[in-house]
Amino acid sequence: MALIIPLRGFTPKIGRECFLAPNASVIGDVEMGDQCSVWFNTVLRGDVNSIRIGNRVNIQDGSVLHTLYQKSTIEIGNDVSIGHNVTIHGAKIHDFALIGMGAVVMDDAVVGEGALVAAGAVVLSKTQIGPHEMWAGAPAKFVKMMEPEKARELNEKIARNYLFYSKWYSEPGSEPYEI
Repeated sequence: MALIIPLRGFTPKIGRECFLAPNASVIGDVEMGDQCSVWFNTVLRGDVNSIRIGNRVNIQDGSVLHTLYQKSTIEIGNDVSIGHNVTIHGAKIHDFALIGMGAVVMDDAVVGEGALVAAGAVVLSKTQIGPHEMWAGAPAKFVKMMEPEKARELNEKIARNYLFYSKWYSEPGSEPYEI
């Protein structure tokens, strides 16, 4: 069972039909919509400020979401995919965005609707990524525009896939056991 820790008067709120991996940690001021998945070794640390997550968001293995005390918050829209080992620190991610594996998105950065942050990118504080833009590199720079329909289709597909994968863990025989 995931580690869910109430802290400083805030109890995490988890929507309907969410999957939380047994070793995921959800702490403090976190609110998550419906049909989300939080995968193995992921930490949502709402201890110093709020984290708000929309519907059908998948936060993949090893990712860390955190904020600055009394300065930054995290807002994540609907149908967002956050790849493996991503760090999001006090940023806003709009609907249908994709954050690639190993990327870092820093405080007060904004990732627009349907945007794509490439694997390994480092999005510096206060960077504004527009809708349907692809950014890559360290520090991240604009690469090209994404076709809005293709970007949305890709991100909806990934969100649906992760919802599908999460159902496997509720099947009989998928319970953890000790050796």
